[in-house]
Amino acid sequence: MPGDDAKVEIDYSALRRQLDEANALLEGTQKVSPERRREVLGARARALAESRHEERQEVLSVLAFQVGGERYAVRIEHVDHVLEARGIAALPGAPGHVLGALVSRSRVVPVLDLRQLLGLEGGGMSDLGKVVVVELGEECFGLAAEGVEGRKELPRTELSQPPPGPFLFLTQDRLTVLDLEQLGGPSGALPEGE
Repeated sequence: MPGDDAKVEIDYSALRRQLDEANALLEGTQKVSPERRREVLGARARALAESRHEERQEVLSVLAFQVGGERYAVRIEHVDHVLEARGIAALPGAPGHVLGALVSRSRVVPVLDLRQLLGLEGGGMSDLGKVVVVELGEECFGLAAEGVEGRKELPRTELSQPPPGPFLFLTQDRLTVLDLEQLGGPSGALPEGE
């Protein structure tokens, strides 16, 4: 650059020598020595190995949804499918947190109301448009939701401890990952005080 005090000296004779060697290799008039071949291949192998050792961030895959104005998620390996919340039939004598049941894929699926289980504010049945059907061991049940955000990949380094309750993790943008085992499923409810 004009005005720079430091001048870069270029060894034109060395550059010309490298260019002549490359040209001779291309024309086939010169062979590469076995030592030089090993050196070049070794350098390429190291560069390739370093590119493969890029730090891969461990993530937690979840399905996110909204209930009672809050955002929740369940681990994706527990999600069977999502369906419309139509045709939920009442179950007389069922606990208050069980909205009812619906038939999905030729099986009866009890549907839980997370608003009741978690003590959330919420409207009536008309607010709940989706059912996230989950499997926990041999048990299959649905979680009624207002809407489904979809699959999310949560970096494990960004997950923090959640408040007390049936929760696994909390994200910086206030997405709470549910612990289905602590939630209790349709056959049980949270222990008193949670």
